[in-house]
Order: sequence, then structure tokens, then C-alpha cells
Amino acid sequence: MGKNKLARFAELATFQHVLQPSKDEVLNGFALAGKWKSDFFKNDRPLVVELGCGRGEYSVALGQRDPSKNYLGIDIKGARIWEGAKKALVDDMNHVGFLRTRIEWVKHCFAPGEIDEIWITFPDPQIKYQRAKHRMIGPAFLEVYRSLLAPEGCIHLKSDSEFLHGYLHGIIEWWGLEVVETYHDIYGQIVDKPDHVVFACQTFYEKMWLKQGKTITYLQFKFPSSGRPG
Repeated sequence: MGKNKLARFAELATFQHVLQPSKDEVLNGFALAGKWKSDFFKNDRPLVVELGCGRGEYSVALGQRDPSKNYLGIDIKGARIWEGAKKALVDDMNHVGFLRTRIEWVKHCFAPGEIDEIWITFPDPQIKYQRAKHRMIGPAFLEVYRSLLAPEGCIHLKSDSEFLHGYLHGIIEWWGLEVVETYHDIYGQIVDKPDHVVFACQTFYEKMWLKQGKTITYLQFKFPSSGRPG
């Protein structure tokens, strides 16, 4: 491991707005489940969670765009989280925090109905069939998100993958979910709405995909207000 990574890990451990629980702490009664607003953010604002936040660019950008909500970026890679966490600290953004853990364990980190919005930005599409169970918007993950979202909560998917965009539309139709907004090319379809939340930030990966000529998709949807989807 390089010196730069070691230095980042060391500094990350000193950040009060970054939690790095052990596997045992997460899986055996996570202390903050149901208490993120009251005990971590010290307020009762809506909670927005970014899953697989990487460098934390979108979590920070959303926090800058609308400070009336709490934002929590989740990723397992500490050296990446450090970037967003450092910016949030320098900019005194006490409504932005980070949790270093696996997405597979996220169901243990929150109480049912505790999250108001979920953002998933540029996830790996896991196109190969044998990797389908790892798709962050696959049925198993969506069931978890459904249980954690508030009754009127929503999920945002921003992606460079037309496959993933279409795949999610298929699940939405199959389960009878509600599409709030959908665009297969945000820069071609909604350039007349510069204040739209999809333009809050261009992440490292978004910039890379745009240079390669890829289109960027966006889809926001909700679960039924009651009952199990499908």
C-alpha cells in the first residue's frame, strides 16, 4: 500500500463525520440503526443515502445544492471516501457524512423506513449472467432498499449503462412500480433544465464516460405505498 493511501487511512480515522465499523459491529446490532438523524446528524432532516459513493463527489454536491437534508455516502474503499470526507470537513458541511461498509450489509445499518432517498451513481452494470446477483439495482437489493425507504421515499439511478437503465425499467414494469422521471440521455433531453438534480455534479466516472462519447441515463422511481411489489 502506498504512502498516500496510508496517510489517507490515518486521517480518515480522525474524521468525526466518518464511521468505519467492524463487520461484527454492523451485523450484530448496529448502534446507529434508527438513530442516524438524532444521534449522528443531530437533527430531524430528511436522510439521503448514496450507495457505492466512491470519492463521495455526489454526496458532497447534493449537500452543497440543498443543505436542508442530511447526506450519507456509503462505500467500502476508504482511500476514495477520504476525498469527499475531506471536502465536507474543509467546507464545514456538518450535514454530510460517510459510512465505510459493504453495500451487502446496508440492511443492517438502518431501521425500516429510515431513509428518505437513495442515490446510486454509475454502478458496475455486472452484465455477465453469473454476476447478475451483484447488480445494485437487482431484485434482491431492491427488496432491501424497499424495506429501508420511508413510505414516499424514492431511488435515483444515474448511469452510463443503457443496459442497466433498460434492465431497471423492466423490473419497474414487472413489479408495478412508479416512475417519477426517466431520461436515456440527460445531456440531450433536459439541457433546458440546468438546475435539475442530475446536473448537481459530474463525477470522475461521468467525466470519463462523456469523453468516450457515452450517453448518461437517469431514472427516478418509487415503490408502492403499501404491500409487496410484484
